[in-house]
Parts: sequence; C-alpha cells; structure tokens
Amino acid sequence: MADLPLPSARTADVRSSILVGVLIGIAIMAAVDEIVFHQLLAWHHFYDRSTPSVALLSDGLLHAAEVIALVGGFFWFADLRRRGALSSRLAWGGFLLGAGGFQLFDGIVDHKVLRLHQIRYGVHLVPYDVVWNLAGAVLLLAGVAVVWWAGSRRPGGDPRAVRPDGGPR
Repeated sequence: MADLPLPSARTADVRSSILVGVLIGIAIMAAVDEIVFHQLLAWHHFYDRSTPSVALLSDGLLHAAEVIALVGGFFWFADLRRRGALSSRLAWGGFLLGAGGFQLFDGIVDHKVLRLHQIRYGVHLVPYDVVWNLAGAVLLLAGVAVVWWAGSRRPGGDPRAVRPDGGPR
C-alpha cells in the first residue's frame, strides 16, 4: 500500500483532459442550439431544405447525437477523475474549445457553406450571423487562452508534469 502514489501526486492526462472537455462542450452547445433555437424559439431546424417531417427528424437525430456525446463524455470524465488523471483547468479549456468550435462550425459550415438552415428566416441575416459567429469565436479564443494558461504552468513544458487540479507539480 505504501508504494501507491497519493492522488495529488498523480499526473494528469493532458490530451484526454482537453478532449473530454471538447466532447462535452460540443454536446452542451448542440443541446443549447437545439433546445433554444430549434424548440423554444422555433427559428429553424437542423435541416430546413425539405418537408416539416424531415426537419423534425433531423432535430431528433441531432438531439440523439448530442445526448450520446454528453453521456459518453461524462463517463470518460468520471473515469479520468477516478484515476486521478483529470486536469480540471485543461478540461474547462477543452469545454470552451468544443463549445466555440461547434458554434463556429454551425455558423460557417451549416449556415453558409452547406446551407442546411439559417439562424432565422424572414429577417436580415447579417446581424444574426455576426453575433452567432462572434460568440463562437469568443468561446473558442477563451478555450485557447485557458489551455495555454494551464499549459504554461507546466514546469519545463513537460505535459505530464501537471497535477490533476491543473497546477504545477
């Protein structure tokens, strides 16, 4: 028993801490988009270029995917935490990266490139697009800043030398 390291002495899994945050961030932002803009405001569906039945089906598939990602992400998160391999700061940075990345992908690829749907119909889209994509960019940049900040606290740049709480060893 004396040979086992104390939980605070374990090193965090940097890559997994960031990736689990990214996965949960994508799932949460997809849920916010689907619940607020698809259901509550009824501004659009995931796929608006067909019949209302297909639009509802596309929303259901998006909802199923976000729930699967969220459940899987939280199981992964719990496993990392149980093993003492989770860096909470890096996970928060990953969360912001995932949320912002999802929003920018949705705003640029889904809205403009593929034209699966628009944010809202019957209005001038430029203000909506600017706010949507700017919010995504702010989240993404905040995630980069948090990951950079947590990473800069690693002594000697060794990615394994991070305590599970994100602080230096």
